[in-house]
Amino acid sequence: MKQQLLPFILCVTLFSFYDVEAQVYSPDNGDGTYTNPVLYADYSDPDVCTVDEDYYMTASSFNCIPGLPILHSKDLVNWQIIGHALLEQEPKTVYDKSQHGKGVWAPAIRHHNGEFYIYWGDPDQGIFMVKSKNPASGWSAPVCVIAGEGMIDPCPLWDDDGRCYLVNGWAASRAGLNSVLTVRELSADGTSAINPPRIVFDGGQENHTAEGPKFYKRNGYYWIMCPAGGVEMGWQLAMRSKSPYGPYEWKRVMWQGNTTINGPHQGAWIHTKYGEDWFLHFNDKGAYGRVVYLQPIDWTTGWPLMGNCGEPYAEYRKPKSSSSVIITPLMSDEFNDGQLGLQWQWHANYHQLYGMPTADGTFRLYTYDLPEDFNSLWDVPNLLLQKPAAPCFTATAKVRFASKEDGQYGGVVMMGRDYSMLAIMREGEKFLIQRHTCIGADEGKKETRQAYAALPPSACDTIPYSPAIYIDLYLRLVVRDGLCRFAYSLDGSNFKEVGTPFTMRQGKWIGAKFGFVAECRKRKANRGWLDVDWIRVES
Repeated sequence: MKQQLLPFILCVTLFSFYDVEAQVYSPDNGDGTYTNPVLYADYSDPDVCTVDEDYYMTASSFNCIPGLPILHSKDLVNWQIIGHALLEQEPKTVYDKSQHGKGVWAPAIRHHNGEFYIYWGDPDQGIFMVKSKNPASGWSAPVCVIAGEGMIDPCPLWDDDGRCYLVNGWAASRAGLNSVLTVRELSADGTSAINPPRIVFDGGQENHTAEGPKFYKRNGYYWIMCPAGGVEMGWQLAMRSKSPYGPYEWKRVMWQGNTTINGPHQGAWIHTKYGEDWFLHFNDKGAYGRVVYLQPIDWTTGWPLMGNCGEPYAEYRKPKSSSSVIITPLMSDEFNDGQLGLQWQWHANYHQLYGMPTADGTFRLYTYDLPEDFNSLWDVPNLLLQKPAAPCFTATAKVRFASKEDGQYGGVVMMGRDYSMLAIMREGEKFLIQRHTCIGADEGKKETRQAYAALPPSACDTIPYSPAIYIDLYLRLVVRDGLCRFAYSLDGSNFKEVGTPFTMRQGKWIGAKFGFVAECRKRKANRGWLDVDWIRVES
C-alpha cells in the first residue's frame, strides 16, 4: 500500500496512476523567490524555533489526533511533516469522543538547554507542556503547568539569568474576559507557576481580541508579538519593555492594507544564522483553514516592521540558506510500511478498532457502530482525515470494501460543518453507490442519502459463519478552489461522476479535511471493513 489515504478525486478526463512524489503545490519558484502561502494547508497559529539552520514548526491541532504536528524546514519555504508531539489527549473520558474546537490551542515551541519544549493552552483544562531532545519523536507525557479554565496561547521565555516567564491570553468563552495578556514566572524547569499572573497589556477597543502572544528578548528589550482585531480582519502587534512585567509600549507592524491578504497576523518571529529576521503567520482561507505565509522583517526603525512597509508580500526572495531542496508535505500514501503517513489524523483519540495497517500493504478501517440517535458524522470519532495541502487537487484511492450485513458502508468524505461523501453501502447481495451529504452538521442537522448505481460484488465468502461480500473499486475526489466532485471506477481508468458538486466548508477552528469513513447501524454480525490499498494525489 501507499502512504496516504483519503480523498478520491473525480475528473472528466481519464487519469493515469499518479507519481506519489509529485508536488501538488509548491511555494518555491525555483529561481530564488517564493510565492505565498508557503504552506497551503491549515496549520493555524504557527510557531517556530530555530536550531542552527534547522527550523521546527508546530501549530494548533484542537481535537485532532495525533496532535501538535512537527514540521521541519531548512529555508522557511519548503516544509515537511516529521512527527507529532501529542499522541493522545487527556482526560480520555473527554477526548475519546469528538470535541470540535477543543483541545490544543495556539502552541509555542522553544529550544532550551538542548531540549525542545511545546506549551499550549486547553481552554477547558489549563496550560500544558511536553518536551523532547528529538523534535521528531520521544516527546514526554503532557505536564499540567497551570490548571484552570480560560487560559490560552501560552509562550515561555527563559531569560539570560535562567529564570522562566510565561505569557498567555484569555478566552472570553471560558473566562469571561479577553484582549488581556498576562505574565507570570515559572519554575526554572518550566513545569509550574511560582507567582500569580500580572496583566501586562489590555487591548481594549483599540486592539480588541489581543491574543496569541509570543515572548522574545532582543537587545535588552522584552518583546511580545501578538495579533489583535480577530482572525479574519485583524493585524499584528509588537510591544516592548525593559521588564518582562512591563509596562509595554506597542506598535502595529503588519496589516492588510491594499493587499488581498486579510487578517495577516499570529505567528513566529525567526532570527536566522545569517542575521536575517522573518515572520511566519497565518491567513484565513475559509474552507481551507488558516494557511501559512512568510514575511521579511525590517528593523530599521527599531521596531519589527513586517512585509512591505507593514503590508504582506504575496511574493518575495527566499531567506538565505545553504539548502536548495524543494519539498512539500505529502498527501499521497501507499501504506506499505505498516503505519499511517504523518498527514493523517483521527477526529478523537485513536482506538485500535477504528483501523489498523495490514501485512498486505493496506490500511483497514473497520465499520464503527453508530449511535441510535445518529444524525450525521459530526460526532463520529473514527474519521481518518488529512488537510488539503493545495487549492486544487485530484485524489484517487484503490479500495476493497467487505460487508458482513446490510447497512454497512465505507468511502471517502470531505468533512466540515457541512460534508459530503461517496459511499459504498451493502443492500442485500449488491452494493449501492451513494452520496451522503449533510448541510449544517454542526447544528445537528440530519444527513441525506441518495443512491446512483447498484453493483454486484467482486467476490463472496463461502464460509458458513458470518460470510462477507466484497467489492473492488477506485474512488476519486476532485477539488477545484473549494468545489468537490466525486467519482468511481471499476478499472481505474473509466470514471463515472456521482451526484452534483459539493462546496467545501470549514470545521470548528479548522479547515475542511478529507479522508476515509467506515460505519454501520444496528450491527448484528461482525464488522465490515474498508481496505485502502493506496491513495494518490496530483494537481
